[in-house]
Amino acid sequence: MKRYERLAQIRRMDPYRDASEIYRLMSAYEFPWDVTRALELALYRTYAVPSIGRLLARTAELTDRSQKRYDDTALLLDAVVEHGFASEQGRTAIRRINQMHRSYDIGNDDMRYVLCTFVVTPKRWIDAYGWRRLSRHETVACAVHYRTLGRHMGIKDLPESYEEFESCLDAYEEAHFGWDAGARRVADATLDLMTSWYPRPLAPVLRTGIFALLDDSLLRAFRYTPPSPATRTWVRRAVRLRGRAVRLMPPRRAPHYARQNWEIKGYPDGYRLEDLGTRPVPGVRGCPVRHVGGPAAE
Repeated sequence: MKRYERLAQIRRMDPYRDASEIYRLMSAYEFPWDVTRALELALYRTYAVPSIGRLLARTAELTDRSQKRYDDTALLLDAVVEHGFASEQGRTAIRRINQMHRSYDIGNDDMRYVLCTFVVTPKRWIDAYGWRRLSRHETVACAVHYRTLGRHMGIKDLPESYEEFESCLDAYEEAHFGWDAGARRVADATLDLMTSWYPRPLAPVLRTGIFALLDDSLLRAFRYTPPSPATRTWVRRAVRLRGRAVRLMPPRRAPHYARQNWEIKGYPDGYRLEDLGTRPVPGVRGCPVRHVGGPAAE
């Protein structure tokens, strides 16, 4: 297979009818490392919305059980990508996602914003750092895939296109990004988790590198000290060089899913999708979105 042969295959597909298959090819074959990094940053962005960051701090899932929460989120979302919405695994993953969200008081606007981060952040990351930019087919398919996920989750007033997802995300961040002490604790815990995957002496360098990849609005929301312009330039240049190196490599012949990521460390003996995720925490209750009469009722 030649380097751009899979892209040619994607362009022969229908980005609406074949959206989830295109997204699977994009995330498991073309850009598995980039999609993983982008979705990590997507989740990180959500902490900067105080209503989201504050709730995550109250549940203590991301401060006391950071690795488990990281693993469960990645495994549940990727089960849908790997197996499809109609599969037993996909239905089980969506059921668990909905059960978790029903346990907490999460507004529809916050739920929709989180979904927007999953659509917009990967495209922006890949266009900046990937071995090639996303094609229009992939961009449309990504939006359709996550719009379908949003419907299964019972989220209302979903954007119709990638451009609407992007506008929704930018407007929501401009209106809601802000300081919250609990959200900062969640952000710090996530930084500690990411640096824990590497030898301890590298932690300060890795933290600086992560800050260099965050935009100014996110740094301000968490009150992190911005890295120097030179540091930001060198870090971003290094990530771009990685993308150029990948372009010269042979295309991936086997898919790479989140369950294969070495960062997933919590289940060395395997796992069952129905056992993943959080359980209700005493004193942190409520029902975010009532899923009545739709797929989310599964």
